[in-house]
Amino acid sequence: MTRRLLIAALLTLLVGGIACNKSGETPTPTPTSPSPAPAQGPIFYTAIGASDGIGFGSSSVCIPFSDCPDGKGYVQILRRRLRDNSPGRAVEHANRSIPGAVLSRAIEDLAREVGTPISELAGNFIERQAPFVPTNTTHVTIFAGGNDANVIGRAALAGRGGNDPSGYIDAQVRQWGVDLVDLIARIRSRAPNARIVALNMINLAGAPFIASRPASERAIMQRIAVGISDQVNALTSRNVLVVDLMCDARLYQSVNYASDGFHPADGGYAAFADDAYPALKDGVNNQPNTSCAQRRIIP
Repeated sequence: MTRRLLIAALLTLLVGGIACNKSGETPTPTPTSPSPAPAQGPIFYTAIGASDGIGFGSSSVCIPFSDCPDGKGYVQILRRRLRDNSPGRAVEHANRSIPGAVLSRAIEDLAREVGTPISELAGNFIERQAPFVPTNTTHVTIFAGGNDANVIGRAALAGRGGNDPSGYIDAQVRQWGVDLVDLIARIRSRAPNARIVALNMINLAGAPFIASRPASERAIMQRIAVGISDQVNALTSRNVLVVDLMCDARLYQSVNYASDGFHPADGGYAAFADDAYPALKDGVNNQPNTSCAQRRIIP
């Protein structure tokens, strides 16, 4: 199934969902509120993401917002594992992932400025996904940053940073982190007792889609990806469980990528699920590794 068909299938479903929520209010942040999931009772798993959330690049891609029980993306794998390893508990899910989406309006605006606009249908997590987190959600996963990193990278390569591209990148990444905290607050305003699990970024300098580019371009993508990953890592201080994809060596093996060299293939999505499952299921909180070799692929 092509990306165009996925977006077309999404249109009818999304328009109906947007009509159900007309609130534009920004919730009051509660950054230190604990987010335990109930040990017993039903599990309601909600996924926030982009094309990764529908398993784009896998051997079984899902139509957005569909049930897709046999999908090969990490969201579908996690749902099956929760179901299979939670005897006596009902397991439901809502996959809010939208292909092409970015984190925030700020990234949408930047994409438009550099000539690579984000589809209004895809939009951003804050406006298109957070308002539709079911209030009975008990478990949440968030994976953000891939599309955003590409937008920031294009802006930096277009000279938006002038004589200080590193300073420009760092400022964009800091704003991204502010918007990420806003997303967490909005999710908690909808489902205050949900366990929130955020997956950090892969160092895109090591992804196949960029392997043939000059080292200078790869260094820019590394700076962006590591910076975004660090913003996700900082969520541990806000009682969010962080999953360390950055330091998983499996996610730098070309066999685990789809043909576009950007999206994971089946093996990559399985690695995502392996890393995320302990935190999602049992609240296992392993601190991200801030000194692994994968953070410095380009010296």
